[in-house]
Parts: sequence; C-alpha cells; structure tokens
Amino acid sequence: MPNNNQNYLAFIFAIEEINKNLHLLPNISLGYEFHNLIHSHWRILENSFILLTGQHEIPNYMCGTESQSVAVLSETLWGTSTQIGPLLELYKFPQVTFGAFDTMLTDSGQYPSLYQVAPKDASLALGMVSLMLHFSWTWVGLLITEGHKGLQFLSDIREEMDRNKVCAAFVKMVSTTVTHDILTRETASVNVVIIYYDIDILNDVNYNIGQHLVTWKVWVTNSQWHADMAGRNFILDPFHGILVFSHHHEEISGFQNFVQEATPFKYPEDTYLVMYWSKNFRCSLSDSDCALKNCTPNASLAWLPPNKFDMAMSDESYSIYNAVYAVAHALHEMLFEEVQMPPMRNREVTMSSPWQLHPFLKNTQFNNSAGDQVNLDNRRKLDSEYDILNFWNFPEGLRLKVKLGTFSPHILLGQNMSVSKDMIEWATGITQTPRSVCSESCNPGFRKTSREGKAACCFDCIPCPENEIANQTDMEQCMKCPDQQYANPQKDNCLQKSVTFLAYEDSLGKALTCTAVSLAILTAAVLELFVKHQDTPIVKANNRALSYVLLISLIFCFLCPLLFIGRPNTATCILQQTTFGVVFTVAISTVLAKTITVVLAFKVTAPGRRMRKLLVSGAPNSIIPTCSLIQLTLCGIWMGTNPPYIDTDAHSEHGHIIILCNKGSLTAFYCVLGYLGSLALVSFTVAFLARNLPDTFNEAKFLTFSMLVFCSVWVTFLPVYHSTKGKVMVAMEVFSILASSAGLLGCIFVPKCYIILLRPDRNSLGTIRNKTHSGGKPS
Repeated sequence: MPNNNQNYLAFIFAIEEINKNLHLLPNISLGYEFHNLIHSHWRILENSFILLTGQHEIPNYMCGTESQSVAVLSETLWGTSTQIGPLLELYKFPQVTFGAFDTMLTDSGQYPSLYQVAPKDASLALGMVSLMLHFSWTWVGLLITEGHKGLQFLSDIREEMDRNKVCAAFVKMVSTTVTHDILTRETASVNVVIIYYDIDILNDVNYNIGQHLVTWKVWVTNSQWHADMAGRNFILDPFHGILVFSHHHEEISGFQNFVQEATPFKYPEDTYLVMYWSKNFRCSLSDSDCALKNCTPNASLAWLPPNKFDMAMSDESYSIYNAVYAVAHALHEMLFEEVQMPPMRNREVTMSSPWQLHPFLKNTQFNNSAGDQVNLDNRRKLDSEYDILNFWNFPEGLRLKVKLGTFSPHILLGQNMSVSKDMIEWATGITQTPRSVCSESCNPGFRKTSREGKAACCFDCIPCPENEIANQTDMEQCMKCPDQQYANPQKDNCLQKSVTFLAYEDSLGKALTCTAVSLAILTAAVLELFVKHQDTPIVKANNRALSYVLLISLIFCFLCPLLFIGRPNTATCILQQTTFGVVFTVAISTVLAKTITVVLAFKVTAPGRRMRKLLVSGAPNSIIPTCSLIQLTLCGIWMGTNPPYIDTDAHSEHGHIIILCNKGSLTAFYCVLGYLGSLALVSFTVAFLARNLPDTFNEAKFLTFSMLVFCSVWVTFLPVYHSTKGKVMVAMEVFSILASSAGLLGCIFVPKCYIILLRPDRNSLGTIRNKTHSGGKPS
C-alpha cells in the first residue's frame, strides 16, 4: 500500500467492522498483511513473491506462512499492475484495485484476475465542460499529465468541448522528464485552466505554478489533485479557490470517531502512524525499542489542521473500504456455497484456494453501510456522480473544503449540474465571477463571423442585414423576418407590419383629393360659363357641342383619381383602369375631332365641295364614338383575360404592407396607354399642321400646345412609374392623370375664359367684322 495514513486507517476500520459483523463471515476473523510496493521493478516483484510464498528465493514453495491470503488489494497504477499482474495471474490470485478507474485494465483477456472497485470516470469530461458552460467559460487551457489516462481524458474533453463550442486556448502535456514552463504568452490570457491529474508528477506542476504566484487563475481539476502539504500556509497559495471534481459518496458512519481514537499505541504495528505521530505531536523515540515517549497527552489526529490530516474520507480511502467489503462478501458467498454442498455438510469447513474466489468476485454486488452500491463487474458499473468542491486556504495551514454542488450524468443535459455561486471563494484577486472568453458575446442584433485562422470561439460581431434579426446572443446566422413583419431598429425582434394604402387621411391623399375635386369644380364652372355664353362667337366657334363634350369628359378625368385613393377593392381596381382608359379616350378623341373640325372649316372655300359636306354632316363628331369603341374593346379584352386585382407590397415601405391594385396584364395596360398616346400623337400632328391658319378664334395653336403638354406628361410618366413602388407609384399615376387633364383644360379653355370674362369686347360679331375689315385694307 502507498504511504497514506488515512488509507491505512480506512483499511483497518473496514477489517474491524467486518470482524464485528455477525452476519458477514460469522465465526471467521479477517487478517491482513502490508507490503510496501517501492517503485522499483525488482522490489515490486520481490514483494509479490513474499506475498505469494512467504519468501523470494524458491518459486512455488510456501514457507513461513500459517495462513494463505485470498486476495491482494493494490492501488490502480497501470505500471504497477502490468508488473505484478502477470505474476499474480500465474497463481490465479485475485487482485482488487482501489485507485482511480483505468480503462486499460478492463481487458479481461489480459487481466482476468483483476477487479476495480472505483466507479468509472467516463463522465468527468462532460462534468467539467458542463461547469464551463454554467459559468459561460468558452476559452480555457488544458494541463494534462502524460500517459494513457491523460490521453484518453484529452480525447474525451476535446470531444465534449467541440460539441458544446468550448475552445482550448492551449494544451500542455506534463511530463517528469522535462522542465514545465507553464506560464507563456499563450497561457497568460486564459483565466480558467483545467488540470487533469493522474500520478505524482503533478507535484512538479504545483511547484512551477507556485513559484510564479499565479493567484488570478481559476483552476479546475479532478479528485486526484491534492494540496501541497510542504507548509505553504499563506492565503496567496496559487490553488486558493480551486474547484475540484470529487466522486460523490455518502459518509461512512463511525469512521471519523474511529480516526479520532486511532493512536500508534492502539495500532503499534503501523510504523507509518508511529512516525507520523512522532513528527506531529513532539514525541521522542526510545533507543531500545523505538517506542514513542513524551508525546502530547491525549493527542488525536482530529487536532491536526486539514493540510496535515483531513478527517473526511477521501475517494481512495472510500474505495479501500469498499474493496475490503467486496472481498469479504465474495468470500462469504464462496464459503456459504461450500457449506450448502452435500459432501461438505458433515465436514469441517476449510479455506479454499484463492483462484476459487473469482466467480464470486465477478458477481459481487452489494450496498455498503452508507447505502452506496458497490459493483466489481465493469460492464454493470455506472458512470460516477461528482461533488464539486471548493478549497479555501487560510493562514497557518488551515484549509477548508466546501461542497458547492453536484453533477450527475444520469440527468438530462442542462439539469445535470447544480452549483451554489454565492458560496464560491474565488482565487485571490478575483472579486466576482471571472470571465474566460476569446471574444465577447455578440449581443442580439449581431451575428458571429469567424476570424480566419483562429479557433471557433474567436470571432467578430457584425450587424444583421436589412430586415433580418438575431434574437439571442452569439447567433451564427441572422433570421429573415416574414413578409408580414419587419425588423426593429435594434434588429433583435420582428414587428408586425401595419397595413397601409394611399388613404384620404394621408397628407398626400388629402392633397391629391383636394386637387382633383378643385379641378373638377373648376371645369364644371368653365362648362357653366360656356353654357351661359353659348351664343357668343367664341363659344360657337370650333363646334360648341364638342367643347361641352370635352369639358364633361375632363370633369370625369379629374374625378377619376378618386378611384385610386382609399382602400382598394376588386371593384375599384377594375374601375380605375377602365374609367381612366375610356374617359381619356373620349377627351383625346374630342380634341382630335375639334382639330379636324378646325382644319375642315378653314379648308372649305366653295359651296358644294366634299369637305363642306363632311363639315355640315357632322362627320368629325363620329370620331368620338369610334375611338371610344376601340378603347372599350381593348378594356373588355383586358378584363376578360387578366383583369386588375388586389395585391400587397411588403417591401417598398419599411414597416408597412401596402395594399394596392395590381394591373394584372401589363401588356393590356400598355396597350390602353399606347392607344391613348397614338390618339394624342395624331391630334398633335393635325393641330400642328393647322397652326398657321387665320387665328380669329382658331384653336389650332391651343390644341397643339395642349397635346404637347399631354404627351410630355405621359412620356415622363413611364420611366418615373417604373422607378417607384407602393403608394408613390399610385400617387405618380394620379398626378399624371391630373397634370395631363389640367394641361388640356388650361391650354384649350383658359384663353377662351379670359376673353369671355376679361375681354368681352372681343367676343362680339362687330369686333370680328371690324377686325376682318381692318385686316382687308391696304397698308
């Protein structure tokens, strides 16, 4: 056994408990003998021979032993097991190990006689990573002892770290063959370091860290870590506040009382306890028999500070206690079976050979005095649960071990760890929960983008694109908001878009409505003025009836935009385009008819000519129904194939869904518009050709200018219409309708109204005759 007083006391305590137990091995007393396995290949084999044969000179010869051992308890040092295992296997001698569980020793083909008491450590890596996630530590260092256990732990913890997006800032494998330079540039920036301890070589690591007084680090390690007992007793100990994962087990009742009463006088065969007592209680040794004398009266191990002797049972001592009980239970079952056999009923029970204990050890399963299950079958062992301990250092070597929480691999991830943060005593210099990250978390509204050549935990944060959000921290990708929603300014939430349209309540809607109604009223006033002065020459000129038709059509042209304003529905969507197309066709065809009338009127020079017949018959007036019928046919085809319908535009205006009328067939829409443009172009051409005719009440120039304004408005409309969306597009169409209609009204009728209202003297036959007569005199 290793030189560990608590391990020895736990062993003795278990032996004495079993010997007092009337139900376990009754009438049989367990004995024991100790062999110190010095770390020398020859010494290990020598002690193994002594254990097996009582001497080390003649193999297979028993000498000097009154009773034979049934099993050997040893620590789970892989090097030791590989040396004594083959020797013990020659005799099929059971070997029960009490050290940390080692997966290399589970090979039943290579180690058929070896049994491990300690629970599995398979979930240690998961537990440590869960602690990292609990405190949001994503940038940690790994300090691992060399050897197969360390490599297995490195593989396990890297797998868990990759799965949970925790990054290793550095990985250092510790060996006794080289000098450990723990503090380097890459380790200085890491606030949390995981230490995996397997064998005594970590003492070198402890010393190296202690020399640098690294008091601002958070150290996380496994239960094999132990405090330096060499007397470093000040609070600036680098390992002050260390977090330790220790196997969870209940306290063994009576053990601490047993330790308090244990003295070298009670157990004089324990030479280690004698030496320990002499060193710590100021004893002296007699020269004759090396007996203790002059010791502190009534001294007890309980008097010593924790850095000298810890009264709480360690993981290894707990495994020793269970190992003794496992052998006792197996031996009990074996002897009980021998007693039950008929040939043995009337015979004295004799001790069987050690190899006969194997079947019973393999099937041994029991609950110890603390209620914990003990199982030697590696296949049925469960992963260990862990206590999370916090070590506090105080002056004069006082140390306090505080349980902060637990970790259980048998509970769902996220609920398998509980830690009392308020109880944690952090390392010296740390006043609040430390942070250990390569990059600060990306707040909502930002997404992570990796840095080239860096670990996944090192990233930059960039804002989400337009209409995309990140509603959690550290999101890899932003999420696009649905069409019915939009991203708020912080880009961390999608808000419901409000439904909108070109409403009468909007300022733009109000302006267009007022303009349309005002122009319609103005046109009606002009019509009334023309009706009132219908017998005057200026009204009679150029076909009075056509002027009335043009004014009435312009009234409808001005009222047509009201169909574009307000919440669209199927009826208004259809009426918008058909009304627009038809009333503008009537207006343009009326202008064309008036232009042709002017031309015919001035071309008639002799009675009986064909043009006079056309003018008198009212042939120009037939242009209006003919052109209107063609436009109605185009609109009918449009409405019958792909009519306008209600549509939504969720992209043109931020935060709004615009309800508007979709044209349906753009081809039909442009055919209607093109037809209007053709009529306007014909009217413009005819009027332009008639511009030089005598100008007494001649409308040719005004008609030419009105068509020029009309064509200019709609030629400008097309590119602007295609470059706008949403309500602006609708408003642009309304504006074009009003502007072109106002052009017709202004260019054709404003000069006439000016004469009627302001120059009535020019609106009489006498004035016309005088002007004509004056114009006929020679100059």
